Amino acid sequence: MKFVYLLESEGEGRHLYTGVTDDIPARLKMHNSGAVARTSKYRPWRLRTYLAFSDSSLAVAFEKYLKSGSGRAFAKKRL
Repeated sequence: MKFVYLLESEGEGRHLYTGVTDDIPARLKMHNSGAVARTSKYRPWRLRTYLAFSDSSLAVAFEKYLKSGSGRAFAKKRL
């Protein structure tokens, strides 16, 4: 099972981050500990939402969509 997750920063400004993982709690811990360079300066993070996929290729494709311009607009409005 793969999960596409959307994180929202709790610090100054509102930053969103999208990723794919097998273990959401462990991955959120990594983001909040500073182990992920891309998200370390916007800590702390909270889980905004996640979606489960039984097919990992669909999860990766949906993550890629959420990182596109229209996907970011969709996530802000619907997720």
